[in-house]
Amino acid sequence: MAGARDRKRAERQKRKRRSTEQPQAAVEMPEEPGDVAADANGGATPETFKEKMARRYEERNDEARAKLEPLQHGERPTAVTVGAIASAALAIIFTVSAVLAFAGVDAGGREIKPLPIVTFGFVLWAMTIGMWRARYWAVLGFQTVLLLIMLASAFGLVVVGSVLQAVGTTLLLAGSATLFYFMIRAMARIQMPQSPGAD
Repeated sequence: MAGARDRKRAERQKRKRRSTEQPQAAVEMPEEPGDVAADANGGATPETFKEKMARRYEERNDEARAKLEPLQHGERPTAVTVGAIASAALAIIFTVSAVLAFAGVDAGGREIKPLPIVTFGFVLWAMTIGMWRARYWAVLGFQTVLLLIMLASAFGLVVVGSVLQAVGTTLLLAGSATLFYFMIRAMARIQMPQSPGAD
């Protein structure tokens, strides 16, 4: 019994020593430069986490914009040119399909309504002309088309029935995703103020 009491007494003394060795107050972390914002009275108030992240996000955006070069007069980014050619190819396909639909060509027993084909063909021709003239709305619209193609290709990979179909669908997905990525930077350049001498 005496040995048990001695052990308990020793444990209590250890716990007491540990509690006295712990610091009485937490040490404040030094604030990073720019983490203090001025209030309406001219005093300094610490930034909240949301404000800090918003400021850093805007700084990264400013750095990215500084690296971009505005389009010269008559210049068209390469990705937009490729997009215009792809849009023109799709527009031709839809135009031919609309003509065949109006002509009543047999489509394997399926009924084809020409109005949706004509509408989408018209939209593709408008985007082709707009991208050839480096218009922001046209690039944005074609990126929507690319996004739909990527989603359809990703779904198509799930239901492919042969190796050839899998290869073709993968190439379509990779090509549309690559063009989509490069057109993002092109859109940023198109949005920039025009260079001196541009109309």
